Amino acid sequence: MTESGREAPLALQARGLVKRYGSVTAINGADFDLRRGEVLAVIGDNGAGKSSLIKALAGAVVPDSGEIRMNGEAVSFRNTGDARAHGIETVYQDLAVIPGLDIASNLYLGREVRRKGFAGSVLRILDKSAMREEAARHLTELGIGIPSVTQAVETLSGGQRQGVAVSRAAAFGRGVIIMDEPTAALGVRESGQVIELIKSIRDRGIPVVLISHDMPHVFEVSDRIHIHRLGRRAAVVDPKQRTMSEVVALMTGADRPTEIEAAGGV
Repeated sequence: MTESGREAPLALQARGLVKRYGSVTAINGADFDLRRGEVLAVIGDNGAGKSSLIKALAGAVVPDSGEIRMNGEAVSFRNTGDARAHGIETVYQDLAVIPGLDIASNLYLGREVRRKGFAGSVLRILDKSAMREEAARHLTELGIGIPSVTQAVETLSGGQRQGVAVSRAAAFGRGVIIMDEPTAALGVRESGQVIELIKSIRDRGIPVVLISHDMPHVFEVSDRIHIHRLGRRAAVVDPKQRTMSEVVALMTGADRPTEIEAAGGV
């Protein structure tokens, strides 16, 4: 992704991240670069350490050493709340939605809006109408077709539930949105809807980190592909310059990246 022919500035960066669990090294000096306005896919075999890397970037894991920067400034995340305060939102595989609550309540889960004045500050009464109005606006902006935000999440399809989780992240993730296997267990049509959601978020200027095992989806939506292997970044490749089989070979160690790819410079 470029700006006026140049590389876009980095939105999120990591250098030399290390995380050990006893004798096991989950993150082994990992580097990471996410540019503004791009979709960066993160792929790797099971046990490659990509989940630990993403958790460190999302504040769910505190690295033993290394540095994380947002927009060029060093940051320290002690928990996911710290990451969210910096504008990093994560959509996990389990979606973290409450089926019995309606869409608007799930969208504002943990960020409920209270009424103004005495009713909100003292009686702590929620402003449900404001939350529903804003929830409907967010869904409309992302092109998610759900008839009513008062509908219970348990009545939605898998793709619609994913849409609610993505809308929540897009509503509050002003810096970065991380999506962990967003099309897992979805049908072809619903997966397509999620891919379009990811493109819509990118088009709004919000960079997306996509963790996925679905290579066709990775190649369809990503601007660059971060290949993780043995606890660290093995390469960053351009999906327009590499075939799917070549990327799989790099991921498994059957092939070696170019010097530029190994340096993360594409």
